[in-house]
Amino acid sequence: MGYFVYVISSDRNSKSTTYVGYTNNLEKRLNLHNKGKGAKFTRGRRWKIIYTEKCATKSEAISREYYIKKNRKFRNFIKKEPEDVWAKK
Repeated sequence: MGYFVYVISSDRNSKSTTYVGYTNNLEKRLNLHNKGKGAKFTRGRRWKIIYTEKCATKSEAISREYYIKKNRKFRNFIKKEPEDVWAKK
């Protein structure tokens, strides 16, 4: 079993918003976000995965999530690239 760090994106009023998280089940987590049962910030929007990264351990995933959340330059770079470049299932 592995963990994933993910970046999801939602477009609302022509403005793109991103959210970074980690999970051990990407499909289930995305469904929770889209049903309004994920993090409070993600409620009321339609999300799609734009970037994933596999990690061997939970602590590695948490550490990587923290790095991506704090690195705005990297998140903006991910947003500008086509989805098929990043999203790996």
